[in-house]
Amino acid sequence: MYTVTKYPHGTFSWVDNSSSEPEAAKAFYMALFGWGVTEFPLGGGMTYSIFNLAGHDCAALSGMAPDQLRAGVRSQWNNFVTVDDVDALVDVARAKGGAVIYDPADVFDGGRMLHIQDPTGARLNLWQPYDRIGAEIVNTVGAMSLNELWTPDVARAKDFYHALFSWEYERDGVFTRIYNRGRFNGGMLELDEVEPMWLPHFHVADADAAINRVEALGGAIEIPLQVDPDGARWSVVADPAGALFYVMQLAGAEPWLE
Repeated sequence: MYTVTKYPHGTFSWVDNSSSEPEAAKAFYMALFGWGVTEFPLGGGMTYSIFNLAGHDCAALSGMAPDQLRAGVRSQWNNFVTVDDVDALVDVARAKGGAVIYDPADVFDGGRMLHIQDPTGARLNLWQPYDRIGAEIVNTVGAMSLNELWTPDVARAKDFYHALFSWEYERDGVFTRIYNRGRFNGGMLELDEVEPMWLPHFHVADADAAINRVEALGGAIEIPLQVDPDGARWSVVADPAGALFYVMQLAGAEPWLE
């Protein structure tokens, strides 16, 4: 079991889903991954649904605000990176060509958050934890295993994120591997005809079965099953509200939860 109690600066630590159809999306993920859920009222009729796997927080989902729905904002997974001090990174992000979408703010007693957009257009949340570290379980069946950037300009993205997190990189075919303090921490793909975004990967025991399950639950297949040279099997799929994510059967990973 891959449980976590602390994330170093620069490590992906959490994902949550902003959905135009929160009830349908919530039911979809609970059925697909076997997640439980705990509801946290936010006021104004909004709820933050924290998913759990084997008793550990693993992801979350909330409905979009009315102004987002009116503006036609697409449903999406929001990716979070843990940092030591979010306020210290505001000027760094701007100096490297990024934008601050929302200024640093405390999220109840959970932590302090900064929402940015990198110079290539992808958005990312920076998280300084107080009471909540983020995902308490990762890299196992039903949990987040990787975070990947789709961008039209990998070189510019690499420079930006290195300035923020001191990330290092290694080219692996068309895929750029991200390392944080020497540990594999994510990846980047250079893609010209898609919206720049960060996407989470969720590990599954059987990619073929997961893909079939996605469609049966009302989701859609965006990129059909692919097999990497190392044997990893994956697909890009969408939930019923259109939020994109990967299902990935990791080669050699321990499928401890069936």
